Amino acid sequence: MVSAVTEGVRVSVKTEYQSDYSSPLQAHFVFTYRITIENASEYTIQLLRRHWIIYDSNGTVREVEGEGVVGLQPVLEPGEVHQYVSGCNLRSSMGKMAGTYLVERIIDGKQVRVAIPEFTMIVPYKLN
Repeated sequence: MVSAVTEGVRVSVKTEYQSDYSSPLQAHFVFTYRITIENASEYTIQLLRRHWIIYDSNGTVREVEGEGVVGLQPVLEPGEVHQYVSGCNLRSSMGKMAGTYLVERIIDGKQVRVAIPEFTMIVPYKLN
């Protein structure tokens, strides 16, 4: 698991290879990632947008940007945690992702880009 903290907002990521949904012979590798967002700041925040950069070891780079996460724009009071699971398809057995969330402090509307730490997606047999 990797973590990063930006202005009191901690983002942690854990990945898992999904062999049942992958087809290595067709260059189709599926990974899931569990994101934990913890509001350790003193302000109530709302997650508005996400921005991802996805690197595949075959040299492909993709960008994904949009509102919220998995259809939600969660509001987190100080001390609250939001978790979700999402996925990524790669054309090779290794890759990595990183990005940012745009969050807004409810009290004054200040917007902050919160770092999503870079994390790797590697098929387990590559680690042996």
